Amino acid sequence: MNVYLESNFVIELALLQEQHASCDALLALGEAGRVRLVIPAFSLAEPYQTLGRRHGDRVRTKVELDSHLRLLARTRDYSERLSGFEAVTKLLIDSQDVEGKRLEDVQVRLLRNAEIIVLDRAILESALRCQENYGLSPTDALVCASVLEHLQRASPTESCFLNRDTDFDDPDLVEALERQGCKLLRSFDAGYNYAARDRLIRFPEPPESL
Repeated sequence: MNVYLESNFVIELALLQEQHASCDALLALGEAGRVRLVIPAFSLAEPYQTLGRRHGDRVRTKVELDSHLRLLARTRDYSERLSGFEAVTKLLIDSQDVEGKRLEDVQVRLLRNAEIIVLDRAILESALRCQENYGLSPTDALVCASVLEHLQRASPTESCFLNRDTDFDDPDLVEALERQGCKLLRSFDAGYNYAARDRLIRFPEPPESL
């Protein structure tokens, strides 16, 4: 079975969000050769941009909070109540290093155990059609086109695409995936439950990346 992933899977693991346990279990299935994980190259790069934006927001928040706290500390009635807030604002910055390290760890595991769909002319051209046909943003269209093109080329006997982005709920897109035998699953928990069933056969080494 091919299990198609995208950037939200990476972020779910890196930030230890609510369904990260299922993501980690899916990655373990790929590492054990019980499913074949497939991810667009774009979806490995996009999480760095996402985390970069979040960390930039936290830095700006810390600077603003520190400014307000310094002003409040000048008032005797507030100074004693502010003792714990320094640790909170420091956490905004420390979290960047922790999350960055986890993101790198996830990327290494995927690079070692997943097939990477490399962007090429056909995918870029298909992405333009995905924007027009399914109303997707340019970035979502790249992911969509990568999966659809890979399905057409690889013709897996069974596959699923894990995507929590509601923009992919377009009925025409769901039908396009199903025509190629690919189920769109809306949660990582559902993805693990679907992929884990009766997966006892080890797959051969994946073919060369497209």
